[in-house]
Amino acid sequence: MEWQEVVIRLFKNKISLIGLILIIFFGVIAIGAPWIAPPSDPSEPYMVPRAGWGFEPQPPSSEHIFGTAEGQYDIFYGIIWGTRTAFRIGFIIVGISSFIGILVGTLAGYYGGWFDEVVMRITDIFMAIPFLIAAIVMTTILGQGLRNVMIALITFGWMNSARLMRSQVLSIKEEEFVIAADALGAGDFRIIFKHVILNTIFPLVIEASMRMGSMVITASTLSFLGIGAPEGYADWGQMISFARNWILGGEGNAIKYWFTVVIPGGAITLFCLSWNLIGDAFRDILDPKLQ
Repeated sequence: MEWQEVVIRLFKNKISLIGLILIIFFGVIAIGAPWIAPPSDPSEPYMVPRAGWGFEPQPPSSEHIFGTAEGQYDIFYGIIWGTRTAFRIGFIIVGISSFIGILVGTLAGYYGGWFDEVVMRITDIFMAIPFLIAAIVMTTILGQGLRNVMIALITFGWMNSARLMRSQVLSIKEEEFVIAADALGAGDFRIIFKHVILNTIFPLVIEASMRMGSMVITASTLSFLGIGAPEGYADWGQMISFARNWILGGEGNAIKYWFTVVIPGGAITLFCLSWNLIGDAFRDILDPKLQ
């Protein structure tokens, strides 16, 4: 199936259309962040401004339309600039880990033999380590910061892509067009990149779109636990961490501080939902069994 046809069918699919609208919405916010929420310090735009030094969150008002979190951090500013953080986390982690997985899986499946065995056993060792625990331990060792979070998630996030790519390569390398290219004297590099990868990449696209949301959630979890983004950084997980002492509300009013949880939680939910809808649509379009 050609890329042009895939794009056309994505826009015709109602599920993917909703996902695309949500992604475009977040994309516009991310691009327009400097105008939607102008930073008070242009040299540090990702640091959320504070409305004061009080401890208790303040409800939405004309000055702070989403209210303020614990420590008087402006929730609106954190959500707007946190959108950029989410895109950066998702694209960098998924992009690099998918590239590693594609490279490892393709080489292992194409060459086979002892090389395949060694690479797959190393992959199995990485897969045997619980993902979240491994990410927590590695981030703790490297130190707090989103850069270290991304390094940890990339280190333990490439294995599924590698195994999926290997299975695709094993099935296609015996096809006639690959054998014909080899018989005509095409080099391994040309065969791998022109004939093998281009005809096996679609399942990886589905898998990558599904992982965009999960990686953002995982990074937010690490920020919530205090080992991700530094305090005051525009990250949705960081914004939810400010609500940990206020989730149960105030005396006699369980929803008094609802805005500290619902608004950043809603942003994470919608962002992840949009990528999952795109992934479901990709699967429906590209899986011949569902045609």
